[in-house]
Amino acid sequence: MRVLLVEDEQPLAGYIAAGLRKHGCAVDIALDGQAALDKIELTPYDVVVLDRDLPVVHGDTVCRRLAERGTSRVLMLTASGAVEDRVDGLSIGADDYLGKPFAFTELVARVRALARRAVTARPPVLRGADVVLDPARRTVERAGLLLHLTPKEFGVLEQLLAAGGAVVSAETLLDKVWDEHADPFTNAVRITVGTLRRKLGDPPVIHTVTGAGYRIGT
Repeated sequence: MRVLLVEDEQPLAGYIAAGLRKHGCAVDIALDGQAALDKIELTPYDVVVLDRDLPVVHGDTVCRRLAERGTSRVLMLTASGAVEDRVDGLSIGADDYLGKPFAFTELVARVRALARRAVTARPPVLRGADVVLDPARRTVERAGLLLHLTPKEFGVLEQLLAAGGAVVSAETLLDKVWDEHADPFTNAVRITVGTLRRKLGDPPVIHTVTGAGYRIGT
């Protein structure tokens, strides 16, 4: 899942980003509204976590721009918990609203809930072949056996299962599971798919489609 975090308080941004990454999200950070607008022109984020009071370009303007594009879900953060502020935030295009301070577990749950609604609805538990992935609990089972995956392996498997058997390109996996600092010429996707295959065991469920990418199937 690719997330853009827009927060002008750098220590808080670092804290939130680190926590989301521990939960398997690929997170980019923008410290002001203009930087956020620049990034959303380049990357189709699943979820944008957006502070409302931003320098350079106000968060409301960023939210309206995102609503016009319709490609990302928006979770608006603000220090004000007044009902009027929540109504305003939702009326300008935010999909959800969370006041500061917040419980981090709630933030993660809301981000994941919005990601399931991004572009096409995604079921809360993903299944393919005999593999079951639960994003909320961060668990993966194959044939009832619990597997231990790294965050990147989990993210790749999540994208493949969400595709429902369709081919997912290496470029898409890199875009969704890694952040903006990933080298586009890296072999990280190939290596991660290789270790994921070994952990999933036999018979193989991840198949390479030459020149196109990878898919889940029996």
